[in-house]
Order: sequence, then C-alpha cells, then structure tokens
Amino acid sequence: MHRDRRVGSMEEKAVTDMLRYEKECWEQSYERIAGIDEVGRGCLFGDVVAAAVILPNGELLEGVDDSKKLTDKKRETYYELIMEKAIAVGVGYVDARTIDAINIKQATRLAMKQAVEALHISPDYLLVDAEKVDLPISQLSIIKGDANSQSIAAASIIAKVTRDRLCKGEWDAKYPEYGIGIHKGYATKLHREQILTLGPTAMHRRSFLGNLLIEQPTLFDL
Repeated sequence: MHRDRRVGSMEEKAVTDMLRYEKECWEQSYERIAGIDEVGRGCLFGDVVAAAVILPNGELLEGVDDSKKLTDKKRETYYELIMEKAIAVGVGYVDARTIDAINIKQATRLAMKQAVEALHISPDYLLVDAEKVDLPISQLSIIKGDANSQSIAAASIIAKVTRDRLCKGEWDAKYPEYGIGIHKGYATKLHREQILTLGPTAMHRRSFLGNLLIEQPTLFDL
C-alpha cells in the first residue's frame, strides 16, 4: 500500500479525519476503495448524477470537502485535481423520465450503480453517502459521508461539477427560457415562475411538480 503521504501533524488533523473511514478499510486490507455520491436529487429538472472515485491509498487532498461547502471556483479547481490524482473515476446518469417511473430513491441508487460500473478498475470496497449500491461489493453507508470521507467528498465534487456543466451548457442551450444555467434545476422562484408560464419541458420531473400542477393544472395538459 502507498501510505507514504499519511500525515500525523496537528495542522493536518482535519485532512486525516477525512480519511478515518478509508484507514479502517486499509487496515482490513482493502486496496481499491471507491467513494460514491450523487447530486441533483432534489431538483425539478434534469438527471440525477452520481460519481464514483477511487483515490490512491494514503493520498491526502487538502481542502477536498463536501461540494456544497465549496465555491464554484474551488469545485472546478478540485475537480481537475481529483481527475489528475484518481486511479479511476466513473459517472452515472438517470434521466427525468426514469426518475418519474421508478422514484428518486431508486433512480439515485441506479445512478450510483452506473457510476461504479463505469470505473475502469473494479473497487473492492465502497464508501457511500447515505445510500446502498445494488452491487455485490462490500460497502458502508455513511450519513453525511461527503463531510466525513475524502473519497465520498471527491465523488461529490465530480458529480456536482459534471451536472453543473450540463446545466450551464447543453441543458441551458436546449431550454434557454428556463434559466437552467442559473438555478441548476432547483425549485427557485425564477424556475417555478417559468414552469408556470411556459409549462414543463421533457426534462422536468413530473412527479416533482405536484403543487404546481394543483395550482395551474391547465398548463400541464399533454
């Protein structure tokens, strides 16, 4: 195992704390530990996106944390660092139609499974943010995992940047009137107003629009 970069000094305590779950895995002789997280679970629009990241054993990436705690600029910087350092990265996508068909919890699990399957190296252990991945691989579900595991935090950054780039690029270009690049598909005042004015797109999650449907049912007739 490559543990030459493990640090014990007080000034790096926060970083080593982010490796406590990984360290337990190393002590059990697991070598390829994948962190798994998703983004977009609560959105009204677009895919739920999951990422799986395997980092080298003992690799400390100072500053890597829950993507929600980071600015857009820092997420982009850490995205590039993670892509450079990672042994393998996989991403999974589940679209709005599938989310409506199987519900968001099952869609999230499916995206996570796809992300693991997209890794070009098979992991032997999974650290998952508050979920279970439907694969026969040893795993641990960690509440607030993106704030407590570097591997999961790295996955949260990859998933967030990947989805944000879609929102600001391809999806915003496809539906420019909805402001997708601004609100990223979440239920902001602007987004809700545009749905009520223009109706939902093919990429909106109909199962998430219940209150709006009740308010303005005629706008959503197929």
